[in-house]
Amino acid sequence: QVQLQESGPGLVKPSQTLSLTCTVSGGSITTDDYYWSWFRQPPEKGLEWMGAIAYSGSTYITPSLKSRTSISRDTSKNQFTLQLSSVTPQDTAVYYCARARLLVPDFWGQGTQVTVSS
Repeated sequence: QVQLQESGPGLVKPSQTLSLTCTVSGGSITTDDYYWSWFRQPPEKGLEWMGAIAYSGSTYITPSLKSRTSISRDTSKNQFTLQLSSVTPQDTAVYYCARARLLVPDFWGQGTQVTVSS
């Protein structure tokens, strides 16, 4: 059973960089055909796909966030990390990591609340 767990600060100040890590157990992030994704859900809004890092290490970022977002990985720790720069209160959301195959997420982390506020 694959398990994912997000970790990172719950409060970030405006203009700072948000950094979240997803630790994966029960499966390797380098296993062929899997994509390790970040999603977020702002209050009273729908779920938004932010981007993913593939088993190969290639990254994909949604266009609206591309200038502020990077995704990286540490294969020795079986972790992948989201960095979102220049955050504003509009980046306040519950952030989720997930595993996907053929564009379909099958395992999710429990989510972590991130609030952007001074």
